[in-house]
Amino acid sequence: MIPSPQPTRAVHLDFHNGPDVPAIGADFEPDAFAQTFAEAGVESVTLFAKCHHGHLYYETNRPERHPGLAPGFDLLGSQIDALHRVGIRTPIYLSVQCDEYAANLYPQWRALDDSLAAVKSVSGGAFEAGWQILDMSSPYQDYLSEQIEEVVDRYSTDDGIFLDMCWDQPSVSTWAIAGARRAGLDPSIPADRRRYAAQVSRQYMARYADLVGRRTSAGRRAGVWFNSRPKLNLREESTYVDHIEVEALSTGGWGYAYLPYVGRFVRSIGLPALAMTGRFHRSWGDNGALKPRAELRYETTSALAQGLGVSVGDVLPPRGMPQRPVYELIGDAFAHLRRCEPFVARGAVRTDIAVVVDPARGDDPDMAGLGAVRALQQLRQQFDIVGPDSDLSPYRVTVVPETTVVDAALQRRLEVYLAGGGSLLVAGMAAMAADGSPVLPLGVDFHGESEFSRPFFRTGADSGFDTVLYGRPLLMSARGKDVRVLSRLVEPFFEREWDHFSGHEYTPADRPTDWALLAVRGRTATIAAPIFTIFGEYGLAAHRDVIGDALDALLPEPLLRADGPAHLETSVIDTVDARVVNLVSFLSTRVGTDLDVVSDPFPLVDVDLEVRMDDPPAQVTREPAGQALPFTWERGYLRTRVTVLDGHALVVARPAAADRRISQEEGHQRNE
Repeated sequence: MIPSPQPTRAVHLDFHNGPDVPAIGADFEPDAFAQTFAEAGVESVTLFAKCHHGHLYYETNRPERHPGLAPGFDLLGSQIDALHRVGIRTPIYLSVQCDEYAANLYPQWRALDDSLAAVKSVSGGAFEAGWQILDMSSPYQDYLSEQIEEVVDRYSTDDGIFLDMCWDQPSVSTWAIAGARRAGLDPSIPADRRRYAAQVSRQYMARYADLVGRRTSAGRRAGVWFNSRPKLNLREESTYVDHIEVEALSTGGWGYAYLPYVGRFVRSIGLPALAMTGRFHRSWGDNGALKPRAELRYETTSALAQGLGVSVGDVLPPRGMPQRPVYELIGDAFAHLRRCEPFVARGAVRTDIAVVVDPARGDDPDMAGLGAVRALQQLRQQFDIVGPDSDLSPYRVTVVPETTVVDAALQRRLEVYLAGGGSLLVAGMAAMAADGSPVLPLGVDFHGESEFSRPFFRTGADSGFDTVLYGRPLLMSARGKDVRVLSRLVEPFFEREWDHFSGHEYTPADRPTDWALLAVRGRTATIAAPIFTIFGEYGLAAHRDVIGDALDALLPEPLLRADGPAHLETSVIDTVDARVVNLVSFLSTRVGTDLDVVSDPFPLVDVDLEVRMDDPPAQVTREPAGQALPFTWERGYLRTRVTVLDGHALVVARPAAADRRISQEEGHQRNE
């Protein structure tokens, strides 16, 4: 969880105002402003020094100060003072690559694409509203540095600086071409332009982090966050930041699969992390629409379950006062978090499984990553997303999906991991080396790819139904008597062709073959098909169950077992005195053409729950309701049954030793 003083309940207060918007901050009233956030349980508010329009919102002699801000009025300073008086932190926001003022005043500073057109945030061209993108290899970098320096000199920045719009932006400007050549790169090659853009980003991140760090209170390091960076590169870039913010507005283009994927990666880095959602029906800029209460409750409790703090995005109206209905919505979600936080304070998320992905694929999960997250969530497995250079020794099982390349370095890591007692599940092409041999001693041989694009499979426990595979598997045979084949391929009568087909979609199944789909040997399991991609794309439960069969063989005593609906999300958090199970149950509905919205919680009724524990518990409760739950404990598992009607609950199990320790601590507190 997020250690003090890093907040767990934050608001990102967007404030982008074009030069024609008048009366900036005209209605600002300091005490009422601060009280709105305090009553909503907000611990931190990110305030704007500079917006995407390039305007400044504080008292300064710089000409880019917003023209609608009254002379002599320091809006930012007044906001900071008001919030500090009620104990709320105030990180300061500055836009980086979006700056309309600078782009219009110095058009030569704009990033250019390879047709020499200025890069914009929209594809409609020069006459469609959208942000112009600045080139960070141009003198704009110095211009921005002056703005940051003025802000950190003028205000206390111990609460941090938030720098936004910091992606790698290739450009063919004069400065970018010259810089690429100095770096030994060829600017005529797109890959080299991308490499140079990444170098520029790292250079200005180091520069600005150092600038902010040199101007903080004695003995403190200010927090800097560079937003819009790829989170799966954070292990390399963590030296520039002191915390992480994962922008993930589920209805704003990120979707509901993004945070479960990226959040599981960033939490293992060791820095405090916030999951940023928004109060909007859709995304940033959808100022006049609020999402349902259930949706914000779902997004915030999902973050809590992953061991993340929460930041909720809002837009401050130009006149400078927050809208009370917004903070009734946010306050409702934060009130629930406040009731839950004592039960997970200073806790750590516990996992059994590492899913190894390639960071070069970016933050948006490919179908294999999406399938892995969905399958393992539905199977109630507790897992992290890790890179190929991560320490695998803490995990009982490592999963390598088919789109993860097992190069020589990862192969050596997996060999060491297996020798140390770990278990391995590998799928599809990840299991096969370039020469067609297995990448590790998996107890199987490969014989190329199947000629069939839609073969079938039959499990050993199946009564005879042949399930289609929506993808071409490897032909895999078992080697040795110690290999168990749990599923076999069934081939169709023939491959479907335009002039040779039968039926509506794919050729019917013929007979089972000797080719294995799932083979298990000791502490290794191999699935011959791209099973995670297939499940990510089609979501057929039978494909998930193949993954489940493999994990049952490798992990017969998982950290958690729970029945209930497929969408139920679970996590296990250990605190100093308890093992805590998060149960999150909300179900989204498709509305409009492409928007999934959560309108209500999905009740859980008499859900059976088993959680592995070393010691028998003395007490099991459902929190934050404070309801005692009946339980049993045998063979290392706590067993209980729980009903949750409002979408989220914590099952808190305290062992006897912890119960005695709590009683002693309470006694000391009473004596004091």
